[in-house]
Amino acid sequence: MVALIYGANFSIAKIVLDPGYVLPFAFILFRVLAGFVAFQIIHLVWIKEKVSRKDLGLLAICGVFGIALNQLSFFAGLKLTNPINASLIMTTTPMIVLIAGAILIGERITKRKMLGILIGASGAILLTLYGNQLQIQSDQFIGDLLIFVNATSFGLYMVLVRSLMKKYHPITVVKWVFSFGLIYVLPFSWQQVQVIEWHTFTSEIWLSFVYVLVFTTVLTYLLNAFALSTVQASTASTYIYLQPLLASLIAIFFFDATLENVKLFAGILIFLGVYLVSSQSSNR
Repeated sequence: MVALIYGANFSIAKIVLDPGYVLPFAFILFRVLAGFVAFQIIHLVWIKEKVSRKDLGLLAICGVFGIALNQLSFFAGLKLTNPINASLIMTTTPMIVLIAGAILIGERITKRKMLGILIGASGAILLTLYGNQLQIQSDQFIGDLLIFVNATSFGLYMVLVRSLMKKYHPITVVKWVFSFGLIYVLPFSWQQVQVIEWHTFTSEIWLSFVYVLVFTTVLTYLLNAFALSTVQASTASTYIYLQPLLASLIAIFFFDATLENVKLFAGILIFLGVYLVSSQSSNR
């Protein structure tokens, strides 16, 4: 479900961002603010769980990697590089999670899991590059580096937050992660918020804006939190390979794109890779 929501987000978020209705860092602030408010209310009404003081430091770190550094570096990097480079760099996330999980929390690296990640990555790379051209220019280096920072920070977040998910209710964890994330993001985003011309928003812009806040932010972090309380971080991260596939399927069904044999083959590779990693986790 997380991969499906993100897959649709590629098309929907562009409706708001491309014409400049909301600038990137302002969009991030509204996303974090939406998550902060939603999880504060849900926690206050239904959960009411307290966290130990000794875990606040780890929650603050998760706020850095899972919210601030993750989102700010992605939008800043995408401004300097191109979507093709960014999509390819994002395929490193599962490998980062696998290595970080082994180093930080002792998750076992198996041959089947490695094979699944490599097969899934090959499918995602094939799907991303087909019909497009990878660009390597010196002035894009900083942008590519920032995208890699984004992939690394999200990978570290998925590993670090899993121990908290096992100890506390997922909503308790994401409430604190968004609380710290809001503190970090606010200084970078407030200036862009002030230049938004709300009166120019059409109904389509409002619907797209709300989708990103409610579905791409609140629901995805909530579902991801529940997933990480059940499966290994390396398993959850592999589903990132589904995003370009689902984005392509959405474009085919709703925007008259075509389904070529290459895309179908890439989809098979992605599903096979995800299956290998997921079945390894469920049978451990």
